[in-house]
Parts: sequence; C-alpha cells; structure tokens
Amino acid sequence: MTRTVRHAGLFCLLLLAALLVNATRVQLFEGEVYQHNPANRRADIDRYHHPRGDILVGDRPVTGSVDTGGRLRHERTYADGPLYAPVTGFASQAYGTTLLEHAEDDILTGRHPLLSALPLLGGPAGSAGDVLTTVQPQAQRAAFDGLGGRKGAVVALEPATGRILAMVSTPSYDPADLSGNGPSSARAWRRLLADPGRPMLNRAVRQTYPPGSTFKVVTAAAALEARVVRDLDQRVGVPGPYRLPGTDTELADERAECGGATLRQAFEWSCNTVFARLGVRVGAERMARTARAFGFNDDGLRIPFGVARSTFDPRVDPAQLALSSIGQYNTRATPLQMARVAAVVAGGGMTRAPYLVERTTTDRGTTIGRAGPRGLRQVVRPATARLLRELMTGVVTDGTGGQAAIPGAVVGGKTGTAQHGVGNAGTPYAWFVSWARAERELEPRVAVAVVVEDAAADRGDITGGDVAAPVARAVMQAVLAAP
Repeated sequence: MTRTVRHAGLFCLLLLAALLVNATRVQLFEGEVYQHNPANRRADIDRYHHPRGDILVGDRPVTGSVDTGGRLRHERTYADGPLYAPVTGFASQAYGTTLLEHAEDDILTGRHPLLSALPLLGGPAGSAGDVLTTVQPQAQRAAFDGLGGRKGAVVALEPATGRILAMVSTPSYDPADLSGNGPSSARAWRRLLADPGRPMLNRAVRQTYPPGSTFKVVTAAAALEARVVRDLDQRVGVPGPYRLPGTDTELADERAECGGATLRQAFEWSCNTVFARLGVRVGAERMARTARAFGFNDDGLRIPFGVARSTFDPRVDPAQLALSSIGQYNTRATPLQMARVAAVVAGGGMTRAPYLVERTTTDRGTTIGRAGPRGLRQVVRPATARLLRELMTGVVTDGTGGQAAIPGAVVGGKTGTAQHGVGNAGTPYAWFVSWARAERELEPRVAVAVVVEDAAADRGDITGGDVAAPVARAVMQAVLAAP
C-alpha cells in the first residue's frame, strides 16, 4: 500500500513538473505569439478597463471617457470634436489611435514608467495621466470659424517659443463617431474613408502644397543673405517678360510696373519675374541652403507626432530654379512650415522647433514631463530679418495684404496664389503668411499661415489677400486680445 501511494505521489510530482515546464515554455517562448493573437482579448479588456487620461486645451479637458458597462468598458468622448480633431486625433476601440491620442498613448493609458505605482521596482501601471497642449482656445476657434467649412488649414505659432497656438484643418470630423467598436463606428469609418473631402487628413501638418508667392519671403532672404541685393530700394525689375533660361517659356507679371520695381515694390506687388530672376542669380545651392535653414527638407520634425516633409529641390536646372523660387515647380510646404517661415522673420532671424504639448501630468496634476522652448537656431542674420520685417509690413500697409491690417497693431504679411494641377487647371490655392505685435509691444507675439484650397470665387479673382488674409487677421486678433 505504501509503495502504491509513493508511486502515485511521484507521478503527481512529474505531472506538476510537466505543467511548470509547459507554463514556462508558453510564457518565455510563445508568450508574444499568444499576446498578439487576434483571438486574445485580454489586452484590449485591460486597456479599456480604466478611463483614459485627458487632453487639455487652455486648462479645459477636450476629451473624456464614458463607462459603457461592456467588456471594453470605457469609450472615448470629445468636447468640440471637429474643432480639436486636428490636435487630438481619435482613440478608437476598433481603429486604433492617431495624432496626440497616439503620440501620448503611454501617458493617457497610464503605461508610462513615471506613472507606475512603483516605477523603480517595475510595479503595476498607475492611473492615466493628462496631456496639456499649447493651443489657445480663442485662436483655435477664430481659425476654425474663419475657414468656415472651406477646405484648408491654419497654423499659428508663438515666434519666441515655438508653441503652436492654433492648428485647424477643414473639413473636419467628430472623433467620437469612431470611439466604439459597434456598427455605428464601422459605418462612420466607411463614410469618412469615402468622403472626397478627406476630413481625417490633418492638412495643417500632413498635407503639402505649392506655397506660391509666400515662398518669396525665403527667396528675398536668400538674396539678401547672399548680398545679391543689398538695399530694399535697389531696382531689381527688368522691363518685359522673363524668358526662363534655356526655354521658350516666358514668365509675365500682372502689373507693368514690375519692370522697373525696387525689391520693396516687387515684394509688395508680388512680381514673379523679379523673384524668378533673383532665385537664378542666387543659385540652386544657396537657395537650397536658405530653404533648409527655414525648415524645408527636414525629415525628422515631430510636434510630437510626425509632420510631412516640406521640400525645396536642390537638383534643378535654371528654369526649374526660377519657378521653384516663386513657390512653384517642386517646391512644397505644409501650413506649419509656412508659419515657421513667418515666425523666423518675426523672431529676428531665429527659430525654435514647434511643439504642441506644454506638459504631461499625473491625474492629480503633478508634472511628470515638460516641453518648453527648445532648439534655438539662427536662420538669417538679424539685419536680414529686420529688412524682411520691413518688406512684410509694406505688404499690409501698401501692398496686396491690406485685409490683414489690425487697428492698434503692427502686422507683416505675404500673399500667395499657388497654381496646381495638370496645366495649372486646378482651383488656385490662396495663401497668406503673417505675424503681428501690438503697438505697445517690442516683439511679435504670433505668426500665422493660412491656406484655402477651394475659394468660392471666380478663378481669376482668387488671391491670398482676399481669401486667406481675413482668416489670418481673425487669428492674430484673437491672440493679441488674449491676456
């Protein structure tokens, strides 16, 4: 009897050892396979068991969570969803996360090491944290209302710091429509994907456009830096059309006066022949170097989510360079990039990396991460920046940007009307880039870029000064009025 009990005990020990070996094998060698198996819902159940942290604008949460009582308990909610969608992105139980919801996911889910209950000992995750943005609510609303449902985008920056004060893309959508995993979310997903207006595209940072004449700010900077032009009142215009080098194509101006214009007049009147010639005189290498200093051809910019690369092609022949220098041919820019161009001028020739997150905190408000100004870098000489400020101020006081003028403020700007499409047959893009300071202030407080894709006007009447400048003015007024 004793022998039978002993054999049974040994057999049980062998079974226990086999179970331990198998459990170890599964956990160490096959754990990742099981973890990523679509049939494994434990990760999703755990992820949505607790409320997600909030994204804040002006100290007010623009996100939230609602307890559905289901297996995936908490769904994301959004306040003013279409207004802030280009900032927050969406957090969906079915379709993942985008934009800030994705870039700050470890904070918002409580999985960041600094939110762990016992971070040094590898303890369990703590409560979800919050993300405080740099966005100014009044500026965001002014940009959104200014576009008025038209297809386009607006970005506003604080030149001294790089803080993004507004980032709007229209048409927009409500991220709350995608939060769940049921039939309504699936229908919303299909509808948004099929929408020709591409409402889920963040045009402010993920879409590039030909910047048109707003790029003449960069060309003027390159010409002044290279000392191709030394004086704003130096005559640079040449009578008649400009034949692009090595071609039979002629570039003309709408104003006959461009043929005898000074640099100041050519900038105010936006003379294509003048700036095409200047670009060729500066040369492809120096033009590309200046564009790169302003932020073009940068693959690594994150705010904290990724930004599309704005481009200036250095491998161009003289004719292509002439067109590139007036913001056409292969030159492409995001609205964020063109806001950076205006911010360089406003900032005295210096630039800082743009950023969207001011700080991250615990659910009790304790700061665990802070961005702050970073990456101060000189783009052009201070003397060049002063001349560019003078040029841009003249556009508003005496040129094509009069609709951006603000009583009691000094405003500088540059209009742009960018051709595109096969044979330039598309509706022109209306651009305006600008900066502003109150008369009592020493330095500009805001730099803005606006692009409107589908201006409601006759093709020949679409200009950045008429279509985009009023939007920029509203945004600048909102920032200057803020305490």
